[in-house]
Formats: sequence, C-alpha cells, structure tokens
Amino acid sequence: MTLRSSSSVEQAGAVQDELKGGRGRSFQSEKIIGAFGTIDTAKSSAKSLRHKILTFLVIMGPGLIVMIGDNDAGGITTYAQAGQAYGYSLLWTFLLLIPILIVAQEMAARLGATTGVGHAKLIRYRLGKFWAFFSIFDLVLLNLLTVMTEFIGVEQGLAYFGIPKIVGVILAFAVLILVGLTGSFRRWERSMFFLVLTSFLVFPFMFLAHPNYASALKGTIVPSVYGGFNGSSVLFIIAIVGTTVAPWQLFFQQSNVIDKRISTKWLKYELADTAVGGILTNIAAAAVVIGAAAAFSHTKLFGTQSSALAIERDLAHYVGSAQAVLFAIILIDAALIGASAVTLSTSYALSDIFGYSHSLHNKVTQAKEFYISYVGVLLVSAIVVGLPHAPLGLINLGVQVIAGVLLPSAIMFLLILCNDSALLGPWINGRRLNIVGSLIVYILLLLSLILTITTVFPGLSLSVVMEVIGGLTLTGAIFAVIYRHFVGVNVASNNQIVIDRDSWSAPSLTEAESFKWSPLTKLAMLSVRVYLVIAIVALVVKLVQLA
Repeated sequence: MTLRSSSSVEQAGAVQDELKGGRGRSFQSEKIIGAFGTIDTAKSSAKSLRHKILTFLVIMGPGLIVMIGDNDAGGITTYAQAGQAYGYSLLWTFLLLIPILIVAQEMAARLGATTGVGHAKLIRYRLGKFWAFFSIFDLVLLNLLTVMTEFIGVEQGLAYFGIPKIVGVILAFAVLILVGLTGSFRRWERSMFFLVLTSFLVFPFMFLAHPNYASALKGTIVPSVYGGFNGSSVLFIIAIVGTTVAPWQLFFQQSNVIDKRISTKWLKYELADTAVGGILTNIAAAAVVIGAAAAFSHTKLFGTQSSALAIERDLAHYVGSAQAVLFAIILIDAALIGASAVTLSTSYALSDIFGYSHSLHNKVTQAKEFYISYVGVLLVSAIVVGLPHAPLGLINLGVQVIAGVLLPSAIMFLLILCNDSALLGPWINGRRLNIVGSLIVYILLLLSLILTITTVFPGLSLSVVMEVIGGLTLTGAIFAVIYRHFVGVNVASNNQIVIDRDSWSAPSLTEAESFKWSPLTKLAMLSVRVYLVIAIVALVVKLVQLA
C-alpha cells in the first residue's frame, strides 16, 4: 500500500483527531500495515482459521517487540550476573513475572485501542499537568539512562571482537538512526522482527553450557536464593523485576498500538500478541540465567559478579569461544532492539505532551519534532557512554533497579486510567484485574521497602526486617486505599454500564466528564511518590557500596 502524503492542513488537524479518541479516530478508515501484510479495517474481521492466523501475523508486533525489547543489554547482563552469582536459584522470579508483565501490558494495549490516545497525553488530560510532569520526568530520566546501557551493551559486545569503544558507539548510533528514520512503519517493524529473531540465540547459548535441567526446574518452581535473602540478593531481585517490567513499556505499547492503527475491533489479536511476547521474553531471560549458571557453577567465579565483557572472556575460557561469541551477539542484538524501543517511547511521550505529530508512518519532514527527540536521546546517550572513565557498570545495574523502584507509581497511573469509566466506558478494568494490579503494586512496594531498610540499617537480619515490615501499617493502608478506590468504587460504576463494548465510542478528551480525584486516592499517590524518593536515595547509597 502507498501511504497518502500528509499536507500541512492534515498535520494541523492531527492533534484534534488525536483528542477525539474511540471510534471517531481518523485512522479507523485506514489500513493496518504490518511487517507481514496489510489489513483493510473497513472489511469484517477474519472468520476462518487461516484468515485468523494471517490477521494475527499482520497485527503482531507492538506486544512482541515491547516484551523482547525489555530483554535489552542491561537485562541480558543482569540475567547473566544473576546466573553467575546465584545459580539457578532466582529462576522462580521469571515464573512470577509472566502474569505481571502480561497484565500490565494488556491494560496499556487496551487503553491505546480504546481511546486512540497515548499514555502521556491521557495522564495530562485526565489526571492533570502536575502528575504528567512527574510521569514524564521519571520516564525521560530513566529512558536516557536505559539507552546509555544499550550503548554500553553494544560497546562491550563489540569489544570482544576487538572493536574499539568509540567505533562501537558510533556504529550503534548509525544503525539506530537508519532503523528509526525510515519514514515507513513497515520497514521499522521488519527491522525489529529481524532483531527479535536474532534474540532467540539465547537458546543455543543455554544448550552449549550443558545445564543441569533438574536443578533449573527446581529453581523455577521452588522460591529460594543461593546464600540466603539479604540486601544484595533483594537488590538483584528488584533488578530482575525492573529489567523485565519497566515503565517505558507502558508508554511504548500504547502509542505503538495507536501508530499501527489497531482499534478495539482487532484488540483480541493484539492481546494474543502481548501474551506470546510476555511468555517468550521470560523464557528467553531464564535461558540466559541457566546458561550463565551452568557455565560458572564449577568455577571460582561462581558467586561473584562480572561485567558483560568479563563474562564474554570468562565464557571463552571455561566453556568455549562459541558460547562467548553467542553471548556477544545476543548482547549487541538486545542493545539495538532495546535502544530503538526505549527511545521511541520517549519520542512518543514527549510528542504526546507537547502536541507534536508523531508516527513512524510519517517522513522526517512531516514529524520533525518526533524524530528530533529520537535523535537527541540517542546522541546524548552515545556521548555519555563515549566519555572516558564513565561509570558504565554502575549505570548498568542502577538503571535496572531504579526501574523496579519506580514501577509501582507507573502501575498506579495505569490502574487509575483503566478505571476511568467516563473515558473507557465498558472497557474499564474488572474486579479481578484490579485486584491483580493492586497486588502487583503492593508486592513492588514491599520489595523496595526491604531494599530501603537493609540499606539504611545494614546490620539487621532479613528476619528482623520482615518483622518490621509486618508491623508497619503504611503499606497495608496504601493497599487498602488502592483496593477501595480502584476496585470498590470503579467496579461499582462498571456494573452500571450496560453499553455493549462493540458499540462504545470513547468521547473526546476535551468533552469527557472531568476526572474526579478522591482525597484518599490523591493521598495514596502522594505517599507513594514521597516514599519512592526516599527509596531512590537509599538505592544510590547501596549502589555506591557495591561499586
């Protein structure tokens, strides 16, 4: 299909179209263009099994890319470090993360398909500029640091082959510019699928290490930690959570669903795409842990932590050059797909907030600000990583843990928006989904609270810490408020909605009934924000200690 070129008049009206939301969106009459074909949205949905499979292949993308993209360079390094330091004992975390990842991303995809508005714009128009500032500040800062880890990954991956640091950074920057500035959604998505396919090299990487599959299975189904729970092991658990479920994913998938022109009519295929991606990404992450655990289990390096480059060289020494080469390729591949997705989430969000045209269907001249922000994030990150004596190891681990600490507030924003009945109508969360979402927030807060206490009071045993947490009422109060105002109030409204989902049309953001904050919900959000600031300070202290 040849896309229509956008005139200045069409671009001027794009912002107004974006505020319309629901079935009034202009792209409802346009075609869904994917890496494997095109769907005419004016026609009825697929009926036969063959057509359903073909439809899924065209729609597949936003969910798979956002999931695999979060197994980025920092993630691959963290997984390998977890296997080296703790063996198979942390594999159970991935089993728990599968439903968490799918639930969070399902809500983001549903918001995009239902409203036709990006995550940042929804926060701004529904929750206010104050909260939009907080969410965007968190996102841009964390994304900048994350993209730095991607350049670190490319640099350390290429260093194994003897390529100098500055050359590796320049090569990565050039590739990401070529991939991102094509002006074609299809070409961009095909590039991402090539990287996704390459990421499956994690499986031969695992097999070459000849792992103990019985021990791996035990580590997957029996929660435990080699050496016991302590501040450092909890730090690693939070890092795994932070690199597997990150705030940028919510912004990326919601905007990418919109950019691909996926409406509620095709949402079931997108949710299947999300589920497949969630399962594959955790299996792939576990494969890296298993491969590293098996490689280092009988060496003097077991129980320690190494940089990505050191892991590559040690793999060559203890297992063989084939596994080392595979790890280097996996690292570079993960860095490229992660950098592209994370940077695009920043560009989508900034364009949402400032009202700029933003679409991968647009040429550079049609969405200048969108592409300028994309290049800007990559350029700043590349320069920092290219500086001599930059604390690359500290940046790498710190980013994953910061993402895990900031995730509760991002999920809270998501829950609030998914219970906005004035905008979503019958598409708001049901009771069970709200309970799961609330439990996710509660568990993430507990993990960050354990990290904070063990950092401030390093002499305390974990059993004492757990007793202290058990005696605290703050987290319980926050959970109760979340449950009451996300589950009790909004589900009651949901039960009153009798409009059929297929006939629902989301109102304009400027015409929808104003969002009403309850005092307790606002207090809960403010409490979480204040606590997370404290937790971040404690985290910085812990990272300095580790450094």
